[in-house]
Amino acid sequence: MSDPALTKPPTRDDTARLEAEVAAACGPFQRLQEQMHRVIVGQQELLDGLIVGLLANGHLLIEGVPGLAKTTAIASLARGIRTGFKRIQFTPDLLPADLVGTLVYRPSEGDFVVKTGPIFSNLVLADEINR
Repeated sequence: MSDPALTKPPTRDDTARLEAEVAAACGPFQRLQEQMHRVIVGQQELLDGLIVGLLANGHLLIEGVPGLAKTTAIASLARGIRTGFKRIQFTPDLLPADLVGTLVYRPSEGDFVVKTGPIFSNLVLADEINR
């Protein structure tokens, strides 16, 4: 038999409660979007895509001609969620160590210290990846 709680139509109280829960859950994302709009004028589709990518915990491909504030938008998102942001400029001579980092010798200490690369940031912009 089916559960009667699942088959009965929602009441006005159920609908009002759900609307309040959705509004409360959307609040932080609306504030983030407002903060990003203070920095980026226009580009609504780009900003919406950034937030969707954040919520989906995925990767984004952002394409556009130079000067459309792609880097600024991602930096604004990083500031809005208080996380790290790094930009990697891809060039033909880019090496793996440029991405992941390397060991650096400290002569004063006589040992090596790990210098992590930009790939270890929470938000990474791989710019001009087509080169």
